Amino acid sequence: MPEVKPAIESIAKIKVVGVGGSGGSAVNRMIQQKIRGVEFITMNTDLQALHASLAQTKVHIGKSATRGLGAGMNPEIGKKAAEENQNEIREALKGANMIFITCGLGGGTGSGAAPVVAEIAKSSGALTVAVVTKPFGFEGVKRKEIADSAFEELSSRVDTIISIPNDRILQVIDKKASLIDSFRIVDDVLRQGVQGISDLITTPGLINVDFADVEAIMRDTGSALMGIGRATGETRAIEAAKMAVDSPLLELSINGAKGILMTIAGSEQLGMHEVSEAVQMVTANADENAKVIFGVIIDENLKDEVKVTVIATGFDKREKITSYGGMSGTILKSSTPLGSKSLSSFGTSHTAPPVFSRAERQEKKDEKIDRAPTTLGNQFQKKTISRVSENENRDEALSDEDETEIPAFIRKKLGH
Repeated sequence: MPEVKPAIESIAKIKVVGVGGSGGSAVNRMIQQKIRGVEFITMNTDLQALHASLAQTKVHIGKSATRGLGAGMNPEIGKKAAEENQNEIREALKGANMIFITCGLGGGTGSGAAPVVAEIAKSSGALTVAVVTKPFGFEGVKRKEIADSAFEELSSRVDTIISIPNDRILQVIDKKASLIDSFRIVDDVLRQGVQGISDLITTPGLINVDFADVEAIMRDTGSALMGIGRATGETRAIEAAKMAVDSPLLELSINGAKGILMTIAGSEQLGMHEVSEAVQMVTANADENAKVIFGVIIDENLKDEVKVTVIATGFDKREKITSYGGMSGTILKSSTPLGSKSLSSFGTSHTAPPVFSRAERQEKKDEKIDRAPTTLGNQFQKKTISRVSENENRDEALSDEDETEIPAFIRKKLGH
């Protein structure tokens, strides 16, 4: 039976908008990584930075307000710049079903213009998602204050917001990493945040997830957790799921989430039991009445690896990260720096730990993990919705998704 896929053009139209310098750099990173099925737009007050953008659509905002010289860490100027060119912004966003707004908070253009762009995007009816970073601590109190204020403004104007504090990136990079490499990692974190969600829509699967599923979980839900985990070995599915929700970069814990959207990707050897374990690992600490939508993608490029992508929304309150192992604190620290063994941008593991016996697992459960049952004979304790693609054969590998490569400079550190 021939492989059947809907054309990318027939899927929901997705636009990614990079606002300001950090947003523009992140968009360039996404274009270089060849994210498919997405239209890229950059908006900036700085004309020189705009010329360096690889995006097909570029919008110069605030020609009168800034004369092409940037916002100078003044969000009021960034706001006026966006308001000055709101018609051009509206035209650039027209026709989208989903709009990502990505930027670094703490400066003038991103902090001031992004909320204006978000308001225009959301008023168009598009599902509007912000993926942002917060400044490093060493950048000073003033920049932090600007970022905090902008975060509140932006949060009130989007359906969902995912934020990553740059300080947490310091937790996972080698201390010897250069400044350039460190900022590339920041760009790549934003790229993973956008691609992790857009790929759910644009990549067909054995059990398919579409735009309606994403919208059901992310529409008007506020802060969100988004994570990606990869693992190999006998417990690969559980470890990948655990990595996805335990990333040290995330500001939220999955505890109490009322909406969960996840995909499990693997080769044809991916087992039903593994899928069950991964779903139950992710949903174990969510709200007992959480809406859970999951998909399965067959990707032979993954070989022995399993990849789990998780989006969690509907939190009653923002919680500090708490690991599945019961270690709580304001930051869940990585066990190894990036330059050693693992890249933890959104959660990556290369070798799963040894398999434990039933007695050992029970002991660990009592000590550390309140783990849900892992057999298919036990029903999921959450309302679970799975969408099966009508055009796809369950016995075939249906995904030709391009492997999301680890950046070259990181692969060298990892010895790949």
